[in-house]
Amino acid sequence: MRVGFYLSATQPVERVLPQVARAAVRAGQRMLVVGDTPLLARLDQALWDSAPDAFLAHGDAAHPHAARQPILLSAECRAPNGAQLLALADGQWRDDALAFERALLFFDEGGRDASRALWRDLKRREGVMLEFHEHDGTRWNSRS
Repeated sequence: MRVGFYLSATQPVERVLPQVARAAVRAGQRMLVVGDTPLLARLDQALWDSAPDAFLAHGDAAHPHAARQPILLSAECRAPNGAQLLALADGQWRDDALAFERALLFFDEGGRDASRALWRDLKRREGVMLEFHEHDGTRWNSRS
């Protein structure tokens, strides 16, 4: 199981998550995006608007035909579309994320301390690989 920590200090998650979602879809992956209702509404709009020439098909996990969607938006860590890639868009860790092959935790400067504590906790767990990515305003940079 891999956990990616995604720090975006200068851009809100609805500006940066579509980049990651686009890469996941290109790689043939299905994604579940978890957050609260207001955040999911902003992400829904962002997935429509982020690249008008490259629409990202997505839907609400509670709606009919959720299983067909490559990207699902949900308030909980349940993936009717069979996704093994989970994006925790609200910066809140949920232990249910450990059931996925890969979990991405998006956070801003306000979530840095909690993310560091989570990193230390997850580092002690067997079978969990950690990675860190920081958004520089235009793209994601990976660091060890």
